[in-house]
This record gives sequence, structure tokens and C-alpha cells, in this order.
Amino acid sequence: MHWPIQPVEKQRRFAPRFCPDRSCPQHKLPRRFSYSRHGSFGRADGRSVPRYRCSTCHVTFSKQAFSVSYYLKRPELLAPVAAGLVNGAAHRQIARNLGCAPSTVTRLAARLGRHALLLQVLALVHLPSDDTEDTVLDHAESFEGSQDDPIAIATLVGRHSWFVYGLDGSTHARTGRRSPFQELRRRQRPRRDPRGGYEGSAARLLGLRLRYGPKQAKLTVLSDDKPDYARALARGELHGRLRHVVLPNPERGQKGAPRSALARRRDAGMFANDLLHALLRHSLAHHHRETIAFPRRIVAALERAFLFGAWRNFIKGVSERRPDPTTPAMRKQLCREPWTWTRLLARRLFPDRLSVPDSWIEIYRRDWTTPALPANTRHNLQHAF
Repeated sequence: MHWPIQPVEKQRRFAPRFCPDRSCPQHKLPRRFSYSRHGSFGRADGRSVPRYRCSTCHVTFSKQAFSVSYYLKRPELLAPVAAGLVNGAAHRQIARNLGCAPSTVTRLAARLGRHALLLQVLALVHLPSDDTEDTVLDHAESFEGSQDDPIAIATLVGRHSWFVYGLDGSTHARTGRRSPFQELRRRQRPRRDPRGGYEGSAARLLGLRLRYGPKQAKLTVLSDDKPDYARALARGELHGRLRHVVLPNPERGQKGAPRSALARRRDAGMFANDLLHALLRHSLAHHHRETIAFPRRIVAALERAFLFGAWRNFIKGVSERRPDPTTPAMRKQLCREPWTWTRLLARRLFPDRLSVPDSWIEIYRRDWTTPALPANTRHNLQHAF
């Protein structure tokens, strides 16, 4: 996968390869387009930024339009905010450390999540054509706004490479015992769109695996014995195209008791996804078991999960106890060395130039709303991401 080493701001021989205006016919061209220089402007940091003019639509733009820090007043905050988010810090904690407003961290977290989502699509497109690795499917549980509104994030992970293939979200009703007061409170909350629940999110995620995977090979997916997974694989577009290996969740004995053979088989088969969920709980503040940093919107939780997936795939080594810096993306031959946050944020990605799935575009545009909130900010800016 071709990706620059230096950020766009530091590239001396930069040349735009397409027009950044999405309405221009040359926006989606894979080759270099016709343009002309159109002066430059100076920034507060003393840097001179060149400007260009598209020869087709005559729209003027600058080199900064191809940077992830496009339209940011404090671009130096991007990498520290990204590192803080995947290190278990909440927005207010990051804001105190960086000397900015919590709302600034919230907006940057959304921008970073959108960038990571598009980077995930780019990685899926550039996977090797013979990628037939077995994948492991499971859901990570959390809630939005209140424990009365639980959410589930479906994760699909490579069994041997530990590469995160994708994420998808869903909502479901609260389970477990509830007091009469809790049940009354739950009934008074606005009804949410479940988006198919466990079955729908699993089907969408497996559809992505087939969409970006080899066309002829029959792929294998492992999961526990949740019946929603079997129903998802029985759907028309998935039926017969995936081999489903079920690893039942056995009853566990007393704490400290030796595991049964069935439990060891299940844990060995589901290890890649269990490890990812353990890292999610450990590394994201909103996923901690006991926390006040819970997400207010499911799209915000998914944005941070996509950022975590990019960190897991390209930056974090598969093992920190052993001196092995190999990342899951290196195992997939997507890169040759571990990335840094600076390199991961080296250039801006445009959704119209990638084949982004409809379910992910809805997350990118923040069209998935939370009915309990009086206002749901969407991403519909004209000239920004």
C-alpha cells in the first residue's frame, strides 16, 4: 500500500494528483490532472503554502487541502490527541494535558475517527488477492448515554495475523434483571433503531469481508454459539459463501478451577478477538467497565473504535512483552515497518475517491443519530472533511 513517509506539510516536491473539489470531473481521476500555480499564502508558523488552480473547474485550492490538518487552527494537537485517546485518557484529561478546550478534543476525535475509517477502507482494498485467512467474529458491549441504552460493536479479526478487518455497530434492549424503577425509566426513553441488532451488524461485516476478499475462495469465519451469527450467515447474499465454525461458550467452573477441554478449544479459536476486546477495554476510556467517560453517541464510540483499529493495525506491535515490532498490517504485507502517528496522519483521504460501504458512510457523515439527545451534530461541511 503506497503511503507517504512525511506529512504533506513537509513534502518539498509536492504535486496535486487530483482536484479536491468533489464536484469536479477530475476529482476521481487516478492520474495527475491539469493545473496551474496560483500564488501562495503565509501561515502564522512562518510556512509558505502554495496555491493551485484546477484547469477544468477553475477552483483554487492550496497544498493544505491535502493535509489531515485542513482548516485546523492548532494542527499540532492531532497526534497527541490520537495518542491520548488510545491510551485510556478521556477528553477532559487530554484537554488538561494539552492546554485546550474539551470541545476541541471532541471535534478532533471525530476527525481522527473519520480519517481512520477511510484508512481502513484503503487497507482493505490493498489486501493481497490471495488473502484467505480465517477470521474471528464477536461483539464488544458498551452503552450510549445510559446503561438503559446498550450498544454492541461487531469486530472481525484475522485469526493468525490479528489484523482488524472492520467494525460495525448495533443497538439492543437492556438485558438482565431490572428493578421496577429501572424498567419504568427504560420504557420512557426514546426508541432507537437497532439496525438489525447482532444479526444485522454481523451480516454487514461479513459482507465487507466478501466484498474486499478473494472472489472465488470459500472463506472461514469462527464465532461463538450466539444464534444471531448463524442467522446472519444464512442470509441470501452470504449463504453458502462462508464456512461457519461454531465454538460454543462452555459453562465455566469456579474461579481458579482448571478449564475443560471445550473451554480451551473455544479460547484458542477466539483468542484473536478476545485479545482485541481486552485491549479495547484497557485502551479506550469509554469502554472501561466502570467509567464516567461513556459515549453519548454510538457514532462517537465507533469513530474512536476505528481510530483504535488503525493504531492496532499499523502502529502497535503484535507483542509488547517480546521485542517484536511486527504489526498486523506488516503481516498482511500492507507496510514494511511500524508506523508512527505522524505517518498515519501523513495525508488526507477523500471518501468520494474510495469505495466506502454505505454503512460506513453513514458513520462518516454522522447520520446515525441518538434519539435521547436534543441535538445530533452531523458532518455536512462544505469544504472540510
